[in-house]
Amino acid sequence: MEILSFSSAYMMMLIRLFINVLVTWVLIDRLYYTKSHRRDFYFTFMLISIAIFFIVFFMIFVLEDMKGKTGLGVGIGLFGIFSIMRYRTDAMPVREMTYLFIIIALSVVNAIADGVSALELLTTNIIVVVAVWVCELRLKTWPTKLVQYDRIELIVPERREELIADLSKRLGLKVKKVEVGSIDFLRDMAMLRVSYEGKPSSADENLKLSKEQLKEF
Repeated sequence: MEILSFSSAYMMMLIRLFINVLVTWVLIDRLYYTKSHRRDFYFTFMLISIAIFFIVFFMIFVLEDMKGKTGLGVGIGLFGIFSIMRYRTDAMPVREMTYLFIIIALSVVNAIADGVSALELLTTNIIVVVAVWVCELRLKTWPTKLVQYDRIELIVPERREELIADLSKRLGLKVKKVEVGSIDFLRDMAMLRVSYEGKPSSADENLKLSKEQLKEF
């Protein structure tokens, strides 16, 4: 009976795992990657989703016979899972942080949804996907570059159009937005964050900002 029970639970786990992987792939491949083209985060998001699903599922399965300890075990496990969002080495952009939170939340929900039918679980996941799709559709984002700029006379608000035209010509990109960071009047230099239309280059994908650079904006 225990083998039969385990096999039944394992089959349901495979169905929920398939839903979880499918939804994660749609979120990352069709919504996230089409704009960011960050292969490093693509790799991270997909594997974190699968790993968290298995951790939560087997943690619940092992503890389900331990009366009064399932809730405690799940609570400790969820605390550890969500701690990886706080204790990380590199600064993560807000958009990537949001996707990471959604992926972790969906993986946990899909793993613990034991009393929910596959159709209800799939509907819940679709609602999240649609919400992300609507936000991505409404809030257009562009890739960015950090530029040390020498013509600081153009950074004033009154000459913003000239600044964008000069950057577009010198960078060979269709510049959409410019943010001015730190300004060095001694060297006539300014740090700019330039948002442009098109796909990011490989250098942009691997760009890491130091804490000092992040403070400049």
